[in-house]
Amino acid sequence: MSDITLILLAAGNSNRFELDVKKQWLRIDHKPLWQELADRCEEMKLFSKIIIASSSQDIEFMKNYADFTFVKGSSTRQQSLKNSLKEVDTKFVLVSDVARFCISESFLKNIISFKDKSDCIVPYLNVTDTIVYANETIDRDKVKRIQTPQLSTTSILRVALENENEYTDESTAIVANGGTREFILGEENAHKITHVQDLKKLKCLSAPSTDILSGTGFDVHAFGDSLKMYLCGIEIESDYGFIAHSDGDVAIHALIDALLGASGMGDIGMLFPDNDETYAGIDSKKLLKEVVKKLYNFGFIIVNVDLTIAAQKPKIAKYKLKMRKELSTILKIDTSRVNVKATTTEKLGFIGRGEGVGVIANANLKYFDWTK
Repeated sequence: MSDITLILLAAGNSNRFELDVKKQWLRIDHKPLWQELADRCEEMKLFSKIIIASSSQDIEFMKNYADFTFVKGSSTRQQSLKNSLKEVDTKFVLVSDVARFCISESFLKNIISFKDKSDCIVPYLNVTDTIVYANETIDRDKVKRIQTPQLSTTSILRVALENENEYTDESTAIVANGGTREFILGEENAHKITHVQDLKKLKCLSAPSTDILSGTGFDVHAFGDSLKMYLCGIEIESDYGFIAHSDGDVAIHALIDALLGASGMGDIGMLFPDNDETYAGIDSKKLLKEVVKKLYNFGFIIVNVDLTIAAQKPKIAKYKLKMRKELSTILKIDTSRVNVKATTTEKLGFIGRGEGVGVIANANLKYFDWTK
């Protein structure tokens, strides 16, 4: 059995990536980047365990994709690492940023081959350009471009991270605590994705799938007197509204379920439980905006949506265009890609008796195409 645990850090918000999608959620065919890397590392059979540090917003969705050990990370790389180390029970730990995607098996094996040479094994690249620091040209032969992954003795790394100082990599923390490090030549192909332009430098990336992902949502709400009525985010002139935990916008609720269904993110009750007072009386548009943000963060693009509102009353024909425009703004797609239809149930059932409204929604998604 291997005496090495692999930690992949994937809790960042990709603030410098300059796109809505988080870089860890870029798709390689159907797989998000973090999973493709973790699967590849697992196939190498070099590690006893693979730990993935994820943000609190991502972790539950990540668990739908794979059975690795997931740890809730933090806003800082160092705290994410400290959280992950609690799950490590091997002598050695290899730590890498998931954004350093194109690491090869030979690269990893070379790092591991030095594991008994020092407290931390550090790959680096030489600098070929002239280096100026504070208006002074310095000797570029003494400058190293430090890479990850880095291999550390677990017990020594844990101790090195106990103080409150912030370190940008494991080796700096270990050396600051009196430990040793061994520099070995790294790989030029092991480039880290920081800015969107970096994608062009990674030759190992392949394109996302072009499949269309479809989802369906359905919801009903009963009428209640002296309540405001909202459908598709638009207030409807009426003496009654919907009985609900939120504002009762049955159309948006169905649409949220359709979007979550297409993305595989569960359902509206999982994200916004109706026993949580946080959502009591909440504007459903806020819930939809939160879902749309998650979709784009997780690498999805909304293609189109289609809603069928079944209601004997009220009549909504005059509101349909406003509904389409309101939804298109929230969904970040053209109005032409939002369709709203209305029908009755020919006076059959609770809808036909004028007791409430039902809505069926369909949504189509695709993956963000980072190749373009």
